[in-house]
Parts: sequence; C-alpha cells; structure tokens
Amino acid sequence: MNDFVELFRGLDETTSTNAKLAALVHYFQQAPHEDIAHAIYFMSGNKLTPTVPTRVLRTAAMKASGIPEWLFEETYEWVGDLAETTAAIVDGKGVPVNSTLSDWIERTLQPIARSSGDQQVDMLIDAWSCLTSVQRFVMNKLITGSFRVGVSQKLLTRGISQWSKIPNETIAHRMMGRWEPSLASMNRLLNADARDSDISRPYPFCLAHPIAGDVMSLGAPSDYLAEWKWDGIRAQLVRRNNTTYLWSRGEESLQGGFPEIETASEVLTDGTVLDGEILAWTKDRPMTFADLQKRIQRKRVGPKLLRDCPVVFIAYDLLESNGEDLRSQPLAERRRLLDSVMQASIGCRDDASAGTLRVSPSVPADSWDELKALRSQARERGSEGLMLKRLDSPYGVGRITGFWWKWKLDPYSIDAVMLYAQRGHGRRATLFTDYTFGVWHEGSLVPFAKAYSGLTEEEIRVVDRWIRENTIDKFGPVHAVRPEMVMEIAFENVQPSTRHKSGIAVRFPRISRIRSDKTADQADTLDVLRNRIAAAPESITNHHTE
Repeated sequence: MNDFVELFRGLDETTSTNAKLAALVHYFQQAPHEDIAHAIYFMSGNKLTPTVPTRVLRTAAMKASGIPEWLFEETYEWVGDLAETTAAIVDGKGVPVNSTLSDWIERTLQPIARSSGDQQVDMLIDAWSCLTSVQRFVMNKLITGSFRVGVSQKLLTRGISQWSKIPNETIAHRMMGRWEPSLASMNRLLNADARDSDISRPYPFCLAHPIAGDVMSLGAPSDYLAEWKWDGIRAQLVRRNNTTYLWSRGEESLQGGFPEIETASEVLTDGTVLDGEILAWTKDRPMTFADLQKRIQRKRVGPKLLRDCPVVFIAYDLLESNGEDLRSQPLAERRRLLDSVMQASIGCRDDASAGTLRVSPSVPADSWDELKALRSQARERGSEGLMLKRLDSPYGVGRITGFWWKWKLDPYSIDAVMLYAQRGHGRRATLFTDYTFGVWHEGSLVPFAKAYSGLTEEEIRVVDRWIRENTIDKFGPVHAVRPEMVMEIAFENVQPSTRHKSGIAVRFPRISRIRSDKTADQADTLDVLRNRIAAAPESITNHHTE
C-alpha cells in the first residue's frame, strides 16, 4: 500500500511523461502482481464498488476533527477538494501500513464500503487514525470513486510493456475490455505466448489527429482515402467462434443493444473483425446522435424503438480476416479485402438485414479544392466533415501522427452569458472551470449548455477570480454569478430536446473566446438556435419521442 501511495505522489507531482513512465516502471518492478492488478484497475478509471457516499466522508471528518460544520464547509470551500479537505483536518499517527495494496483493499476499504450508518463512520475514523495525510488522501479518493491520476491508457500500456518486455501492441490488445483486478488477469497480461485465447477481445483503436494547418501541407490528395466523418459510436465488430461481439472505443461491451447488427453479422466468416461506426439511420440518411443515445442506454430494445430508431454499422476497415491479423498491411490492401468480404456476405443476407452492414464509401476527388467543395456539403449529409487516411498507413494503436486526419467543418457558434459555475476536478479542483451558459428568451436568460474546455490556464485564473468576486448565490457546489460575462460558445450541431428547459440541445459545446467586447444584453437569443434547427436538413432535425 505504501508503494502505491508513493506511485501516486510520483505521478501527481510531475507533468513530465518520462518521469511518469519511470515511476510506473519502478512500481511494477517491486510490487506483487496482485497489487499491480489493482493499480492497473484504478489507473484505468475503474472504481471500488460500492463507493462510500461523500456525506459519510463529511460526517466522519467532522466527528474525528471536532470542528463544526460551518468551519468544515469554509475549509472545503477554500481547498476545493473533499478528499484533500478531510485528509488534512484529521490527525493520524502516520504508522507505516505494512499490508499490500490488495490486502489493504480487502481488509480495510471493502469492509468500510459495504458497511452503513454510524458503523461506516467509525470504521473510517479508525482507518484514518493510522495513516499519514497523503495516505488518507489516496484512501479517500479510492473509497469515493474519485481517484484520478495523470496517466493516459497509452502511457500505462507503455509502462507495462517496458517493464514486462512484451510488445506494446500486445499489451494494448490484452487490456482491451473490462479489466479485473486479479492474478488471473495478470497471468493473461504477462503470458509469453502471444496467441491470445480471449475470442471476444477487440483490437486497440487507431485514432486520427485534427488538421491544424492548411490541408495542402499533407501532400497529394491521391495519397489519401477520403471518407465522410460520421457522428455516431465508433465500434469494432468481432465475429469469432460463431458469435458476434460489439465493442465501443471506450472499451465497453455493446452486447444486446444493437440486435439487428448482431443478426446481420452472422453471415460473416469466423475470424472477422471490422472497425466502423454505429449510426441511427433512416431514409438513407443518418439520424441525430440524440436518437442514437436512446439505443445506447438500452441493453434490451423493444419493437417500437427498433422501428423508430433503426441502426446501421458502417465499416471503415478490416482488421482481421479468417483469423489473420491484417493491421500491419497498408490501408489500400485492407480496404480491398474489406470490399471483398462485404461483397461476399451480401448474397447471404435476408431482406430484413440488407443494408445493416455497409462499407463506408470513399469520397473521390482530383484536387484539394474539389475535396474542400465536397466537405462544405457535409452538414447536408448529416456528416461532421471528412476523414483523410493515408493509403499506405498501417492500423496503429492510438493517435499516430501523419497517418489519419480529421478534417471537420468549422463549428457553429453563439454568444452566451455565464449563469453558474462549479469547480473542476484533479489539478483544477480549486478553480472554477465548469460553466453553465444562457441565451435570451422573452426577456430572461435561459440555460442551454454547459462547457468546461477552451480557455487557457491564464484565462481560467482570470475567470475564476471574477467568479469569486461576482457570486450572488450558492446551491451546494454550484455558484450563481452575476449574469454579466459573455463568452462565445462553439458547438457541432443543435437539435430539439424535451430534457432541457430551453427545449434544445447542442452537441460538443466548448468555449471559443471571452467576449469582453460585449455586454450581456448583446448576447444571442434562443431564437437564433431554433432558427438553426429550422434551417438544418431533415437528417439533423428528424427526431423521435417514445
């Protein structure tokens, strides 16, 4: 357990990738495998279950420290992080904990999490009394499910690979899907035999970089495959052992949620893995992402939802054919084989599944200017822009510069007024970074979006100071502010929504800039957003209610 706490400190106190990598490798070299399994579990974003409610943490901290509630709340207000606040105000003996991380979880954390009421409070206080402040902090993060550390999955994979001497690609593949913190998981991860036995496991996804400069800097357009960029669920369809497995890019199983795709895939040859996109689709056009979300949230789909919100799987790439890993082959060859595989399956499909599996069409053009013109039509097709993929590119792991590019349309934008603010998480837990914005409607400001990205560190500190000076009310962690600060909010599209007070929902809202040149009365209106819905093509505005 002490080694894990030191690993956390080593990762939390540096922004250097090399330093983080060294800290990971050092921990892996000395920790027992069962502890490493738990460390991987938590660093991958998983939580201890069940978690301890934050109100229990507050009660235990006030009881252990003897401070009144008002002083605790003032301290929490200043510190900005509950785990850090409780760790700081409670005294402990700081006696070294000699148990391993896995033993500590089993004998201390899990019993606390599974208890309730006064017993849970007393057990927390007893556990805290033996720990140092940083140990209490890590413990509080683990038991509340708020443990975060600045390590990406890619860096974690690199650390394991460097320590184990197993190729990075093999480690990344073995870590796909849900990770269980057990010796069995570690044995599979470190198995010297590269022939993995988990038939359901997908491959790590290859991702694209956004184009930052002039598209002409990429070289000749003939070197690239251009495709429409769809706004759906990036997924892999794995067909092995006469069973279909669907995986999202977030490594979550999509089994049961899209039965028409699973049925349509039964005609594929065993040992086939497709990379593609799941889209809600009707009348040969994509529906909105909001429509697709109705399907995402269901493990079992009823007849009405199947009828109102049909889906398709648009295949981009062929990663495995007849059990052979094709990722090292150039994209041009993988696409040729994909066309062959999909064409061979057409005659085997019945009318009900026809069109459910389809190949992403290429967007042919002889010049960048011609592609620019086609890209300008993207929204009319329900697309976000174009994807550009080098025809000689392998299928890599993660984002590899120079191979795949996202060439998205410029976003919509609107000027809005900040209404509410909350503190962020992790390193930003002491700063207000999460904001709610409103636009004018019938003389009042109506909330329509939340945004937390887009500002520089310096701008965040300026806005944080302004929020502290202009808070007019508090609702728990939410601060209502004077409706005076105007910001330009960018977003991808807008659609009707019965879930929001404004009656609309915007996709991927983020902050473009602070409009210090505008006053609140110059912000935009709700009608501006409604007019965008009215002007959008049918594929954007079409939506269904249950």
